[in-house]
Amino acid sequence: MAEADTARVLASPTFRQLVTERTRYGWILSGAMLGIYLGFILLVAFAKGVMAAKIGSGVTSLGIVLGLVVIVSAFALTGIYVARANGRYDDLTNDLNRELGR
Repeated sequence: MAEADTARVLASPTFRQLVTERTRYGWILSGAMLGIYLGFILLVAFAKGVMAAKIGSGVTSLGIVLGLVVIVSAFALTGIYVARANGRYDDLTNDLNRELGR
């Protein structure tokens, strides 16, 4: 019985659409985070003077601010994914459940 259910799910176009969209979106957001982090690391490695530049009243450096931007961007990208998952992916999952009669 379970094998028949598995085959029905795997053959479903809704399931394939869900998997394709989730995978693509996950890779896009992962690539964005990788780009942000890699850019920060490259600045640390090759632009030490820029990262050491004092900003504002000279209390902190640009490197500290950019480090915080990297951390905040991770939270932001996670929030973006959660919003998409709670909207589009939940809708596709509900459609799949209806299609399979659950």
